[in-house]
Amino acid sequence: MNNADFKLQSRSTALVLIDLQAGITALPVQPNSAADVLANARALADRFRALDALVVLVKVAYPAAPGGMRPITEAGQAPLASEPAGWSELCPELAVQPSDIVITKRQWGAFYGTELDLQLRRRGIDTIVLGGIATHIGVESTARAAYEHGYQQIFVEDAMSDLHADTHESTFRYVFPRIGRIRSTAQVVAALE
Repeated sequence: MNNADFKLQSRSTALVLIDLQAGITALPVQPNSAADVLANARALADRFRALDALVVLVKVAYPAAPGGMRPITEAGQAPLASEPAGWSELCPELAVQPSDIVITKRQWGAFYGTELDLQLRRRGIDTIVLGGIATHIGVESTARAAYEHGYQQIFVEDAMSDLHADTHESTFRYVFPRIGRIRSTAQVVAALE
């Protein structure tokens, strides 16, 4: 798609930022630093807010519901039994506003077990702009579910990062092009009308 033809309607587009919270942004991420991801997320959020467009901030909190399923995995990592103080607090760099919707998830993806789909549909949202950490975990899980729900998607590469550069790059090379479009923060900001 020619970038000159790339336009986003603010009334039907939402910004969805995944897991930009204290405990996750403190992790060593690649290829974009957490500071760069937060700066780009803030630029996106500021533009959406200026146009009265929807900003959704998703955070993950543990522990999962009592008696929740804990599948056995090869990695041997179960969800945190309890989270450290402040771990799930949204980063102050996002400057959370009263108009923002905050979704708390307890799984990798932001759709399962939350009201995200309901909040988007009741506002007539058909397109979501995604950013966050980690690309191949929370963001990709949310993106796959959004695709299955029929949303148009824009993936903001410089507003995402991962625990490993190769998993970030793999998701952008093999997954995201099949379920949406890839753009930069500057391109999204310029496209919003």
